Amino acid sequence: MTVKLGVNIDHIATIREARKIREPDPVAAAIIAELAGCHGIVAHLREDKRHIQDRDLKLLRGTVATKLDLQISTNPEMVQFAINVQPDMVTLVPENSQEITTEAGMNVAAKIDEISKIVMTLKNNDIATCVFIDPETEQVKAAKKVGADFVEFNTARYATACDLGSIQEVNREISSIQDMTVLAKKYGLRIIAGHGLNYRNVEPIAAIEGIEELNIGHSIVARAALVGLENAVKEMLDIIRRATP
Repeated sequence: MTVKLGVNIDHIATIREARKIREPDPVAAAIIAELAGCHGIVAHLREDKRHIQDRDLKLLRGTVATKLDLQISTNPEMVQFAINVQPDMVTLVPENSQEITTEAGMNVAAKIDEISKIVMTLKNNDIATCVFIDPETEQVKAAKKVGADFVEFNTARYATACDLGSIQEVNREISSIQDMTVLAKKYGLRIIAGHGLNYRNVEPIAAIEGIEELNIGHSIVARAALVGLENAVKEMLDIIRRATP
């Protein structure tokens, strides 16, 4: 089975918001990414609105032809916004106003009741649900308990190990993701992975049997600044296809 690619367009909006003008347009970026062959568009509407804005999501909902995955916190206002916009999927992620980017997976195990209610509310509104978690047994079991459809494994530790050149740590993180993928599948959960994946480190993750999709943003947008977004997406798709078991 070919692993799918979801392109996160947050960093297109980050460039736009640096000048508080109209370009580059994340909606236009989504269209280009889809035409290049990606399988979904990912956008994180943060509470502080530092990049993606409400208007972007409303336009994306009317534009995206593949799958729109909206990442939000558990803030009730964000949940209600998601219900109003009706993305194909909502991924619940932790937020810290001081962070540069998402720092860790959500501690679902510590918020079973709260997240269960949100998941049920979203499902009652015909929205698929995903929780962004670290690849840990406790969190996978919690994802099953709250009723999520998908888990997205946080690959940040793996990406950091790759950057540091620690082969032992890289292998440890790959093994952890492999084991948690098996466990998640056992519980009937579907698996996505992402965070820190790039053109140099994506292959071993794409090769893990059971992972359906990879969500990648910063690396693709950075590459797009040099070769164009269409080429950047196609290059990533080629790498993922070569790695697919």
